[in-house]
Amino acid sequence: MDLYAESILDHYRNPRGKTLQSNEEFSTASNPACGDEISVHTDTKDGVVRKIIWHGTGCAISQAAVSMLVEEFTGKTTQELLAFTKDDMLSLLNVPIGPRRLKCALLGLEALQNACQK
Repeated sequence: MDLYAESILDHYRNPRGKTLQSNEEFSTASNPACGDEISVHTDTKDGVVRKIIWHGTGCAISQAAVSMLVEEFTGKTTQELLAFTKDDMLSLLNVPIGPRRLKCALLGLEALQNACQK
């Protein structure tokens, strides 16, 4: 199996919710080991995630992961998002993630969960 499955490449090439500029407050998570950085903003109302926007740089795994989270959690509750685990994220990605790429795969989830707690 290729390192980057077709779904990963699709989200990397056509990221959902990615914006270049915004005046919104963002929650940022970074991986100093490789330089990946993800900043996320959520628009919530009555405990429901109405919109997620983000910007960031990094590898295909980190960028695709946050794009997949946009699709997964837009319209769902913040409680569902906060209950989403590392294992859930790895299942969502549906590609083998080795120990060196684990932080990349989880970076968007970290930023998104932090944004929901603000």
